[in-house]
Amino acid sequence: MQPDVSFVIAAYNAEQTIARAVESALAQKKVSVEIIVVDDASADATLERVRAIADHRIVLVEKRVNGGPGAARNAGFALARGRYLAVLDADDTVAPDRSVRLLARAEDAGAQIVLDDLLVIDERGAQPSSRPMFGRERLEAQPPVTLASFIAGNLMFDAEFSLGYLKPIFARDFMRAHAIVYDEGLRIGEDYLLVADALAHGARCVVEPEPGYRYHLVDGSVSRVLKPHHVAAILEGDERFLSRHTLDDEAKAAQARRTRSLREAATFLDIVAHLKARSAHRAVQAAFSDPAAIRLLKMPIMARLRRLAGRRSAMAADG
Repeated sequence: MQPDVSFVIAAYNAEQTIARAVESALAQKKVSVEIIVVDDASADATLERVRAIADHRIVLVEKRVNGGPGAARNAGFALARGRYLAVLDADDTVAPDRSVRLLARAEDAGAQIVLDDLLVIDERGAQPSSRPMFGRERLEAQPPVTLASFIAGNLMFDAEFSLGYLKPIFARDFMRAHAIVYDEGLRIGEDYLLVADALAHGARCVVEPEPGYRYHLVDGSVSRVLKPHHVAAILEGDERFLSRHTLDDEAKAAQARRTRSLREAATFLDIVAHLKARSAHRAVQAAFSDPAAIRLLKMPIMARLRRLAGRRSAMAADG
């Protein structure tokens, strides 16, 4: 019997959280599921933690060479039998009623993609807290997501959160019919391109405002720090995307804004690197050598830059 949902979990050195993620997927109510865990050459006890869960709905894939999250998820997608595909990170969980709500939303709207809000669960410190990333009011007002609006909702530094943070479900048959898979050349920003690719192929995307995906922050969590080579890789990924698709005027305009924002991000990271090296002069040069960097003057880092540059100038005058 075909499952309703195939959860694909890419796992790398996730021994502390993988069981929790798998068990939350197994606990989905009123839908049938399969859970495909792709171990991306972990060096810890991730495999043993998964094997210890005795449930026939779990499929475990062992990769011998680490290929990154995109390659691991593609391996899971290739095996998935469910009507819908759901991506679940190995350190996150999903609410028990998430799948039934998202499937109902997809079927009511005739949609191939459904996004829902993230519930950010901060387990650090003595008093855990939780909050939705976007909030019901914002997402209830969100119309169906088009390629243009999705691109426009993923501009670097333009908002606290981007739509690309959300973890959608996809209609499996649609994804396979159009050969839509993760860009394996990316290890950051790969989720954005997967959704953009599906939208460019004509997928209908709607939003469920109730948060069902649980994003966990725990003691010892390591945030992924954006580095210059990440931005360069994202720009290259966008170029590959643009080589595959012809965008309409609205999407082209949104893409131009996104490209500009990414280039500004590269400038920003260059500024930060110079600040860390205590080179105020080079930081100022980086900020003003490209007109696109002027927007960064509004950011807190630039206030710090101006203060540092002012102190350095004063020191030079005193000398």
